[in-house]
Amino acid sequence: MDRIPILKLGGALIVTIQVDMHDRLAVALEEDLTAMISRTGARGVLIEISGLEIVDSFIGRMLDNIASVSRVLDAETVVVGMRPAVAITLVELGLTLSGIKTALNVERGMAMIQARLNEEDAEGLRSTRGRYED
Repeated sequence: MDRIPILKLGGALIVTIQVDMHDRLAVALEEDLTAMISRTGARGVLIEISGLEIVDSFIGRMLDNIASVSRVLDAETVVVGMRPAVAITLVELGLTLSGIKTALNVERGMAMIQARLNEEDAEGLRSTRGRYED
């Protein structure tokens, strides 16, 4: 597989990694995801990694990079479906993934992203009302 598909659902992008990640594929994912966030204006990115049985330091750093770039483009990243062995490996490698939110599954991850989108919509509505009510 040359590329990992990226799906758009409302204001979020969904990435499901069901193959063994290698360095080139991780770099391509970062490039594709960055371009898609920019093109669609997505505000959330959900990365489902239940297909990853192992991670190395490079893949861990790439997840962190993807979250950092997404944050700069004003999109929140949530990683879901992490296997316990992957979590243990990331901690043993000293990768805290500080900019990444995690959830146990897709449903909880999408709820986190949707909560952010709803909050931003409410703030936008309040600022719009304030502008027209003055």
